[in-house]
Amino acid sequence: MFGRWANALVCIIKSEKSMEKHDILHEFPELKDKVHALKVSDQHFKKIFEEYHEVDHQIHGIETGAHATTDEHLNGLRMHRVHLKDSIFKLLNA
Repeated sequence: MFGRWANALVCIIKSEKSMEKHDILHEFPELKDKVHALKVSDQHFKKIFEEYHEVDHQIHGIETGAHATTDEHLNGLRMHRVHLKDSIFKLLNA
C-alpha cells in the first residue's frame, strides 16, 4: 500500500541530500584552524582548496537546477571533488 509513496519519499530525500554543499570547513570542522594555517602558508594546499571550492560550487549549481549538464559530466565533477577532498585530507593530516 505505501510502496509507491515510500519510493517517492526516498527519491526526495536522496535529492535533497545530494544538493548539500560540501565545503571543506563543514566536512572537517575539527580541522578549521589547520585549514586556515595551511591556506596562508602552503600555496599547494591553497590551490587544491580553491579548486575544490570551485568544483563544489559547480556541482551545487547543477544539482539545484541553476546550470544544465549531462549526468556523465556531473558524475565526473563529483569524482574530481572526491579526489580533491582526499588530497586535502591527506595534507591536513600530514
